[in-house]
Amino acid sequence: MAREQGDHPLLDSGDRVRDGRLRNAQDTVSGSPVTEMIGVLGLARSGMAASRLALSRGASVYASDVSSAPAAVEAAAKLRELGVEVDVGGHDVAKLARCSRIVLSPGIPPGAPILQVPELAEIPIVPELEYAYEALTGPVVAVTGTNGKTTVTALITHVLRVAGRRAESGGNIGTALSELALRDSQPEVSVVEASSFQLGRTRDFAPSIGVLTNLAPDHLDWYATVAEYYADKAKLFQNSTEESRWVLNGEDEESYRLAEEAKGTRYCFRAESHPAQGELGGYLSEDGWLTLRLEAGEDRIVAASALQILGAHNIANSLAAAIVARLLGSAIEGIAAGLTSFQPMKHRVEPVGEHGGVLWVNDSKATNIASTRVGIRSLDRPTILLLGGRHKGEAYAELIPDLKGRVRQVIAFGEAALQIEEALGGAVPVERIDGDFATVLRRASHLARPGDAVLLSPACSSYDMFRDYEDRGQQFRRIVTEELG
Repeated sequence: MAREQGDHPLLDSGDRVRDGRLRNAQDTVSGSPVTEMIGVLGLARSGMAASRLALSRGASVYASDVSSAPAAVEAAAKLRELGVEVDVGGHDVAKLARCSRIVLSPGIPPGAPILQVPELAEIPIVPELEYAYEALTGPVVAVTGTNGKTTVTALITHVLRVAGRRAESGGNIGTALSELALRDSQPEVSVVEASSFQLGRTRDFAPSIGVLTNLAPDHLDWYATVAEYYADKAKLFQNSTEESRWVLNGEDEESYRLAEEAKGTRYCFRAESHPAQGELGGYLSEDGWLTLRLEAGEDRIVAASALQILGAHNIANSLAAAIVARLLGSAIEGIAAGLTSFQPMKHRVEPVGEHGGVLWVNDSKATNIASTRVGIRSLDRPTILLLGGRHKGEAYAELIPDLKGRVRQVIAFGEAALQIEEALGGAVPVERIDGDFATVLRRASHLARPGDAVLLSPACSSYDMFRDYEDRGQQFRRIVTEELG
C-alpha cells in the first residue's frame, strides 16, 4: 500500500531515465548487430510519429492502416519517402508476423480484428505511448482520469513553463508523445495525457509522477463493462516503486481505491473538503485560498477568485497542477503566476459570448454523464442545457439530481434525442429537436431569457453530426457568434 508521507527529496530535472528504457532498436547476437523490425498500426498522428521514431532508433519499419482515405494515402506517401514499407486499405499479416514488436496507435479499438489474428498472438503489441516513453530522457508526468485530464495536463505544462521549466505536453492532448521523443532537444519534463486506450496494453510504463483526476463510467461503447475500463486506467500504477509519486482526487472514492495497492507516496487534492490529519496534498482553505501541504510544510498559493477558469472542478484541477509543479521543484511564486494566467481551454466550460444578457458556454468535450454533471454545476445561472449526439451506453436519468434547481429547459438533439427525452421528460422540461445544429441553437436562443446560460454539454459523442467534439464546439461558436450574436 502506498505511503501517506515520504522522506525523499523533491524531483528535479536531474532525475533521469529508468535503466529499463531502451536506447535504440539494435541488439547483438553472436557479436553481430541485428536490426529490429517494428510494425506500426495506424497512420494518423501517433502512427506517423512512431514510424519516424522507430527509424531514428535504427529499426526497419512496416506501417499499415485499414483506411484508404486521402489522409491515409498522403501519410503513406510521406513515410515511403523516408524508407518505411507501407500498406493502406488493410494490414499484411505476414509482414506484421515478421516484426519483433508492433506499435499500436491509440485510435485502434481493443476489439479491432487485426488484434485478434492468431499469427500475431506471440508478438508484443506496444502502445505508442510506451514506445515513445522508452526514448524520453527526462521525468515523465502522466495524467489520466475520466474527466479533466486534458485541462490538468495543459495546466501542469503551463505552470511549469511560467515557473521556468522547459516542459512540453503530449499524448492524448494533441502532440504525439513520439514527436517529443524525436526532438533534438527533448523537454526537461514531459507531461503526457494518457487515455485508457493508451494505458491498456502498457507493460513497462512508469511515470515519475502519476495523476488520476477522477473515475466515472465511460467508453461503454468500447468496453464491455465499467470494470474493464477501470482496469485499463489502473495500468498507470502497475510499475510503481517506493520513489513513485501519485496525485489523487481525495474526494473521489473510486480514484483513491484504484491506487490502493500502489507503492510510493500519495498526494490528495480537495476542492470541497479539508484533508485528514497527516494527509499530504492540496486543498481550498476556509478563506478561499489554494493551499499546499507537502513534506516541507504548508504554503498558501493563490486565492481561488484569481483563477480565470470556472467551477469547483477547476479549483481541483489547479490544486493537482500545483502539487505536481511543487514536487518538481517549482517556486510558489511561479506556481501562483502560472495558475492565474491560465486561460479557459476550448470546448471545456468555455464562455464564447454573452448576447442579450444570455451567456453561451461551449462544453463540447463533455461526452459522458460525469463531465456534463461538472458542466452543469459550474454555472450559477438558470440554464438551457443542450444534450445529445451519439449514445455511449450511459443512463441519462443519472443527471436528474443535478438538473433540478439548475436547468429550466433541456433541448435534446442528435441520434440520442429520443432516449434523452424518455429518460428526463418526467423530471424537467425537455424539447426534442430533429433538425440540424443551427436549428437547435436557434431554438435555444428563442427559449433563453436575460440572465440565463445556454450550455452545450452533450453527454454524448459527436460522431452522428460532426467530425469530432472539436468540430461540434467550433460550429457552436461560429453559429452563436455569426448568426445569434
